[in-house]
Amino acid sequence: MVEKIQVKSILNRHKLRDTWFLENYTLNPYLGCSFDCIYCYVHGSKYGEHVTNHLKVKANALEVLYRQLKNRAKNREYGIIALGSATDPYLYLEEELKLTQELLRIIHRFHFPLNIMTKSRLILRDMDILKKIDKNARLPDDLQRKLGRGLIISFSFSTMNHKLARIFEPAAPTPKERLQTMKKLADEGFKVGACLMPVLPFLSDTPEQLSYMIQSVKEHGGSFVLVGGLTLFGDKPSDCRTRYYNALREHYPDVLTKTEKLFGNSSYPPHRYQHDLAVRVKELCKEHRIKNTII
Repeated sequence: MVEKIQVKSILNRHKLRDTWFLENYTLNPYLGCSFDCIYCYVHGSKYGEHVTNHLKVKANALEVLYRQLKNRAKNREYGIIALGSATDPYLYLEEELKLTQELLRIIHRFHFPLNIMTKSRLILRDMDILKKIDKNARLPDDLQRKLGRGLIISFSFSTMNHKLARIFEPAAPTPKERLQTMKKLADEGFKVGACLMPVLPFLSDTPEQLSYMIQSVKEHGGSFVLVGGLTLFGDKPSDCRTRYYNALREHYPDVLTKTEKLFGNSSYPPHRYQHDLAVRVKELCKEHRIKNTII
């Protein structure tokens, strides 16, 4: 079921630029997601208070974005837009609706830079307009020196193990498809990389699994890898903590016990875990000669 909704705003501005993804703005044309990732942080968190179990399309997204970007461009408030920060912009529905495609045309018209976050090969459809954004976007001075281009494409993974992906990302494109799409875009000259977010405790966060994923990104043309730990929110049946623990209970009961102990009553893994993960990733990226930051 898909519901059309009207919105007053579609472009959300940060007070400060995000240090990981470099964006000043976020943009999500859809609410809800057909990829159905079990671990999705939106469900149960403050970011998901308006998200339902069915997809919503922001029907007036084009006119609202046009107005907002026109005003931002008039005031020369250029900054990177993160497209797909809460919902993948290339859901299966996008193939028919072409809403993301039309939003890209508006973004190009007003010369805003972009970081697209996706799991989908459908992004290849929009290669022509993406090349124009990459070439013509106007960056803040410091990013012009350090980045020097208008487009970043970030592919999302929690694992590259097919079995794990079918359990925790049941309706998403396969990791193999994502890597192949990354390679095609890299071969076309785009700046591509991977967000290993979230890695799954005791499943895809081991040194062996991390090394394999980072190496795979490098081999498929990626120039950076960003890695983040799992977060678990909420206690309702549709919340990510409940869904994730239920999946572990069915498929990996031994991992469930360890994960419950790791998180306790918190929505976040302990600081020590996060620190150790960051150190491990930094060492592995150095070993594989790939950045653990976008720039």
